Amino acid sequence: MGGMRQDVGMTRIIGGLAGGARLLVPVRGTRPTSERVREAIFSALDARSLCDGALVLDLFAGSGALGLEAASRGAESVVLVERDKGAAKIAQRNAETVAKAGAVRALVEPAAVRTFLQRSARTFDLVFVDPPYDLGDDELTAVLAELAPLLQHPATVVVERARKAGALEPPGDLEVERTRDYGDTRLHYLATTGTAADAARPESAPAP
Repeated sequence: MGGMRQDVGMTRIIGGLAGGARLLVPVRGTRPTSERVREAIFSALDARSLCDGALVLDLFAGSGALGLEAASRGAESVVLVERDKGAAKIAQRNAETVAKAGAVRALVEPAAVRTFLQRSARTFDLVFVDPPYDLGDDELTAVLAELAPLLQHPATVVVERARKAGALEPPGDLEVERTRDYGDTRLHYLATTGTAADAARPESAPAP
């Protein structure tokens, strides 16, 4: 336990049922979203009541702070995907902390993001994508393409990137609604276009 304490920092849940709860944060191997950026994200989401009852997916979850913030604010379910075993264990502890405050208990998936997306049978309507800033543009595009079939319509996807990163090129069933900058961080808010839902809908029977 003492060794773990040397490898973690602290942050907190900003609002909702678990507001003020302290979360552990790995100090190596992840890049936590700052409280300022999280506050901006959830201010925007709460303005549209997008957390309440949401089916949430947090990719490259790290400590799980984004997904757990959504849990605190009324999400119906939360899945945290983090391949680093140490970070996933911390995310699990954080999920238990938030659940004790009365929020939904998040499910932690210790897996690579694309592996999870390729095998998942669940669907989601609020997704956080917060990859390492050195993740290549092509790899991020591939992640979004594999995510798209798992999205309900309408759904919102929040992508966090470095401000200096290249332009975001989502697949055809996602479009960038707006982009906001906070220091070195750029947030992209994506929305489903309904293309995938239309493709999955059975064609109408021909008129007699």
